[in-house]
Amino acid sequence: MKRTSAWFAYDNDKLTELDELAEDYKAFISQNKTERECTVSAVDLAEQSGFKNLAVLCDEGAKLKSGDKLYAINRGKGIMLMTLGELPLEDGFNILGAHIDSPRLDIKQNPLSEDKELAYLDTHYYGGIKKYQWLTLPLAIHGVVALKDGSKKELSIGEQEEDPVFVITDLLPHLAADQMGKKASEFVEGEMLDLLVGNRPLTIDAETSADDAVNGAAATTNSADATTNGAAATANSADASTYEAVKAQIIDILSLSLGISEEDFLSAELEVVPAGPARDLGFDRSMILGYGHDDRACAYTSLMAHLAVETPRRTAVTILVDKEEIGSVGATGMTSRFFEDVIAEVFELVDDTLAIHKTAGYSAELALRRCLRKCDMLSSDVSAAFDPAFASAFEVKNSAFLGQGIAFNKYTGSRGKGGSNDADAEYVAAIRRIMDDADVSYQTCELGKVDQGGGGTIAYILAKYGMDVIDCGVPVLSMHAPWEVISKADLFEAYRCYMAFLASTQ
Repeated sequence: MKRTSAWFAYDNDKLTELDELAEDYKAFISQNKTERECTVSAVDLAEQSGFKNLAVLCDEGAKLKSGDKLYAINRGKGIMLMTLGELPLEDGFNILGAHIDSPRLDIKQNPLSEDKELAYLDTHYYGGIKKYQWLTLPLAIHGVVALKDGSKKELSIGEQEEDPVFVITDLLPHLAADQMGKKASEFVEGEMLDLLVGNRPLTIDAETSADDAVNGAAATTNSADATTNGAAATANSADASTYEAVKAQIIDILSLSLGISEEDFLSAELEVVPAGPARDLGFDRSMILGYGHDDRACAYTSLMAHLAVETPRRTAVTILVDKEEIGSVGATGMTSRFFEDVIAEVFELVDDTLAIHKTAGYSAELALRRCLRKCDMLSSDVSAAFDPAFASAFEVKNSAFLGQGIAFNKYTGSRGKGGSNDADAEYVAAIRRIMDDADVSYQTCELGKVDQGGGGTIAYILAKYGMDVIDCGVPVLSMHAPWEVISKADLFEAYRCYMAFLASTQ
């Protein structure tokens, strides 16, 4: 079965729509490089489209009806949207699920150090990365610092043209004979991923002690004149032998510019990501090079498809979650009870026409179970695109190709389908019908050769409720690298796929 390029199907109107979506998507992933930032932007877009905060509706004791639009936030790191349909909730939902976390480096809680007059922040990598890919790239810091008084400082450093950037250094090839003899998985160890953040020492005058300088008290002496006299001033201090002047300078900058202390790193969530915007790729501008296509290519298209829904027959749900890259664990991952709890809250607020258990005489708990069992879901996560440069890792007949449309994975997992959700043949047939009726370009695939490796998504977590689930998403080249590649055609077909699915009644 040979699929053809989705590009052949586009007339001028479709190409205009594709380009507009691609431009909006590039802006979204350029401005939102963390799960917190994605959630804030998703809330803004939802509210502009008439969605109401479920927490507020609960406090007001509102009565929900068909056509109502609502959202719920999970600790600022995830969001769930619902558009109530015409059919009772017990008839189930059409669900889109994607994740908004991406592989990255996280700054440790006690990160700041100085070594040979260079200041570093220690990091701990998050998700599956090739560590060597993160060396010598311009990097940015995004995140929040929570202070003891209950306030928070939002940080985004390295994205604006006037911002500094940061880097992890590498060994020059002239001295790298031993390094180059190691396996790629070994020549850069996790503890070597230290972020270079400074080299200039804080200068102090003869009347200021080194201890005061380290604590940031000498900020007022950090003038251009003082810099030229810094070596002499440091030599005059009582503790010059132990004074870490470069580290002190970083502490001083953090205090003056950002209002945080070294101790505040203890309650910070700071993520190190590639600096700079997503860009068009290729002479034909047919592709996008960007950070976080996995899985924001699917999260953004799911979000935009949901926002375009009016009043569907079946209730439409989109959930964007955190922590997928490390197993979907924790309070903001898919394994938490957030998804189920939100639906339970909605069952309490809807009128009798949407929750028939209220007049039929059975419990809300049973109604919730029946609802979840009847749901249909697209686990919207990216897939590996065939790369001719690494053809030996793929089985060509069952690979996804850039530009041939959204990719469906009947099963993921590793080797013997370990850890996968394996969609029923009947559900795959129903999905085929929906896609064909909507003229969506799609393809089917597996994640590489059977014994080569594999991976998973959130699909199996939702499948535990007994609902039908299949993985589908945008094919990606260089997945999990700092800069990944997708086709604009596949992004567009993902959006069209999700639109068709949310409007379907099977």
